[in-house]
Amino acid sequence: MPKAALVTRNIVKRMYEFAISRQVANHNPAQQLVARFIATQESRTRVLTPDETGSMLRSICASDMGRPYKLALHLLVITMVRKSELIECEWSELDLDKCIWRIPAERMKKDREHWVHLSGQAVAMFKELRTLSHSERYVFPMGRSYGDKPIAKSTLNQAMRAMNLDIQHFVLHDFRRTASTHLHEMGQSSDAIEKALAHSIKGIKGVYNRAEYADERRKILQLWAEFVDAQINEDRKVVIGNFSQAA
Repeated sequence: MPKAALVTRNIVKRMYEFAISRQVANHNPAQQLVARFIATQESRTRVLTPDETGSMLRSICASDMGRPYKLALHLLVITMVRKSELIECEWSELDLDKCIWRIPAERMKKDREHWVHLSGQAVAMFKELRTLSHSERYVFPMGRSYGDKPIAKSTLNQAMRAMNLDIQHFVLHDFRRTASTHLHEMGQSSDAIEKALAHSIKGIKGVYNRAEYADERRKILQLWAEFVDAQINEDRKVVIGNFSQAA
């Protein structure tokens, strides 16, 4: 029962987040219920297989969801950032000539500025999004009638649920674990992967190791984007073209 109560609280919380984003509610009563006082979420271990990753992104590309959302979901996979970090991204944070996305400390979970070393695929997608966006501030703005605000936190989740994909027990945050798992299996540097995920390196090693691993992070994010591309293009039954170009 406690876990069912927690699930219900989370659903109500998301409903009110959506209502507030649409300006039909002023506050979120579920916000007053602290999750840890209801029940403890079980630790998630879900990792998408390469086939599931390719199948999911082919389905997204072939769906009728808006092009910006398709690009957002693909960027969520290949940049390894958290959903909130992506949907609240501002144009001022991006230096596409230098392939750098600087996420300010106030938007990061650990309150530390985080640099994402963008792959060529990610740069191409952000450039396309610039041609699609009506906002001078946000990469993923809400509709013009809602003012200059980013899309709601629930938007990408709703877009995924509407597709009814046959992929079990998956949430968007699992993209990060998926990337980490496969990059480790490829033999990439664990410390560089942790830095790319904006995780702290634990223990004595973390205290003394202040390296940011910029070159390695650049390499692994490009490697990961190419790995994801390979999974998408593996099934030639679905013609999707180049994912970084407009469909």
